[in-house]
Amino acid sequence: MATKDDRLFLITGATGTTGSETVRLLLEHGHRVRAFVHREDDRSRALTAAGAEVVVGDLLDFHDVSAAMRGISGAYFCYPIAPGLLDATVIFAQAATEAGVRSVVNMSQISARREAVSNAARQHWLSERLLDRTPLLTAHLRPTFFAEWISWWWGRQGDEGILRLPLGNGRHAPVAGIDQAYVITAVLENPEPHDRQIYTLHGPEEMDHHGIAEAMSRALGIPVTYEPISVDEFAQGLTSLGKTAHLVQHLSNVAIDYQNGVFQGTNNLIEVIGNRSPLSVKEFVSERREAFARSGSHFVPAAKGD
Repeated sequence: MATKDDRLFLITGATGTTGSETVRLLLEHGHRVRAFVHREDDRSRALTAAGAEVVVGDLLDFHDVSAAMRGISGAYFCYPIAPGLLDATVIFAQAATEAGVRSVVNMSQISARREAVSNAARQHWLSERLLDRTPLLTAHLRPTFFAEWISWWWGRQGDEGILRLPLGNGRHAPVAGIDQAYVITAVLENPEPHDRQIYTLHGPEEMDHHGIAEAMSRALGIPVTYEPISVDEFAQGLTSLGKTAHLVQHLSNVAIDYQNGVFQGTNNLIEVIGNRSPLSVKEFVSERREAFARSGSHFVPAAKGD
């Protein structure tokens, strides 16, 4: 039930997988929300219709971010897999500190660590350390691969589906964006117990991609298979789809991390912090069947002649 609350929360990446759900939850809880978006479109207009204050800006523009921070109590920082993360973190941290923002929830990733070969993953680790040096109450989220990953990399071939990925027999527990939003919302609402904490977020069941394909098949009622491919073929395929060198370098290296067990594990943090039972793969796919009517935007088809 919504209750009156005078706090104003800033949500960056507000039209994204976790941001949009966090905006919705905060509004449902009676909070005021400022949604920071990169451009105006149907998604941003939907946030306005829901009751959010939408501001258009660039996380790499100090003046845009500073203006968005005015009057903010707590903020969610979410930067895409793109160049500029360290600059954006510095801008965000300085603007939030100047504005007297009290807390931040930082979206990192499970592969963030000092020794990461992925440039993006290593930069996430550095961004965490930078935010830890501010006066902000800071919590870092390190999710494993999102459940949404399945629809992005899925290939639809008539009445059959396929996952062509360089992940070998590695395992993880896919975690849905909506489940992460419950954690983000809870931490924003009550930041003190979570200060300087790093939370890895997982779905309910650890699986390899053969198991994921089987769960998808049960949900969709069609055969779905997993076809392991090499990292080189994966990288070449992404490049041919027009994906950026930054993204290709990141995904190629986290694929190796995945095979080495970096993404595996389970825990109950979504239940304990978010007060929600996370979606299984079967539940996630069943609720989003329309997303599987066609191939995903990142699907890497087999090269002609293979």
